Amino acid sequence: MSLIKDFTRGIWKENPVLVMLLGMCPTLAVTTNAENGLSMGVATTFVLLGCNIVISLVRNIVPKKIRIPVYIVVIATFVTVVELLMSAYAPPAINKSLGIFIPLIVVNCIVLGRAEAFASKTGVFRSIMDALGMGLGFSLALAALGGTREFLATGSLFQIKIIIPWTVDFMLWTGAPGAFIILGCFLAGMNKLNMRKAVKSGKVYIPPQGLGCSHCRLCDIGVNEE
Repeated sequence: MSLIKDFTRGIWKENPVLVMLLGMCPTLAVTTNAENGLSMGVATTFVLLGCNIVISLVRNIVPKKIRIPVYIVVIATFVTVVELLMSAYAPPAINKSLGIFIPLIVVNCIVLGRAEAFASKTGVFRSIMDALGMGLGFSLALAALGGTREFLATGSLFQIKIIIPWTVDFMLWTGAPGAFIILGCFLAGMNKLNMRKAVKSGKVYIPPQGLGCSHCRLCDIGVNEE
């Protein structure tokens, strides 16, 4: 039962993108279409899985004072493997689109965070399930974000034209403003679903830190101007 919880936690309850707001740089930059988002998610999942396994195996022999440098070396090793595999086998268009964001997985806070918070404290099997769950949650979030942006911009999904008469691209959604708008809508949707779930169970919903009304002043703008 614990292994199932370790796996499902990263898909919804602690989704790296939609709940914990981690990995925002690749999330906003590479999700111009569903294919790029899914490819980035798969690459990150591979690194997560490899790092969690290795770090879980060596957690008892690595001195605490140098654990972070050791984790970074392990992460960098798997990132190098991913980069070489993609250079050899991935389509050139995906390679070009992801570009520098594959090497930047080394400093992705999702990977280092799971290494420090989970893999360094638990066994191999639980670390594997955690990596798969977090990786799947990250991949689904990026694919959904990329698919939404791609559809709103060109009427296509995974480079397949869904709305044939759509001939003029709406470029807002392929740029940075579109990424922020769509991500904001996704986060609002997650908060709304969690609020409804909390109300049904008779609990009080507490939004993620920084996403509650106490941190927002938009509603006061009109009042102050009057």
